Amino acid sequence: MGEAEVLGLFRRAVTHDDATAMRAGLERLLGLTEGAGLSAADEYRVRHPDYVMEMPQSGERIRGRDAMRGMQEAFPAPPRVQLRRVVGAGRVWVVEGVNDYGGDVWHVVLTLELDDDGRIVRDTRYYARPFEPPAWRAPFVEPVA
Repeated sequence: MGEAEVLGLFRRAVTHDDATAMRAGLERLLGLTEGAGLSAADEYRVRHPDYVMEMPQSGERIRGRDAMRGMQEAFPAPPRVQLRRVVGAGRVWVVEGVNDYGGDVWHVVLTLELDDDGRIVRDTRYYARPFEPPAWRAPFVEPVA
C-alpha cells in the first residue's frame, strides 16, 4: 500500500464526492488489491494523530492512532475483509462490508470521517451477525448474495 496513493484517492473522494476514488483507496488500504490483507502499520499511516474509533454496540472507544495500532497488533487473527458498498460525500463516507474471522462471519458498517488531507479522523463501526429470516417474509423478499 502506498500511503501517498491512498491519501491522494481519499483527498479526491473528499474534494469531488468521488465514491470510486474512496473505494479504490479503501481497497488499497485494506490490502484487497494485492491480496495482502489488513496491515496495522499501513492503516496507522492514513489515520490522523487524533483519530477516534467507536463501537457503540460494545460501548468501546479507542482514542488515538497509537492505541488503535496497538489493539490491531494484539488482535489474535485479523479477519478477511470484503467490501460491499461505499457511499458518501465530502468528508463523511459509509462503508458496508463483511468480515470473516475464519468462518465466523460478521456484517459491518463503518462511518468514516476524514480531514481535508484525506486522513481518517473518526471511525464508527457497527457489527451484526447473519441470521435466518422468518418464513412469513418469504413472499415479499428475494435473497441477497
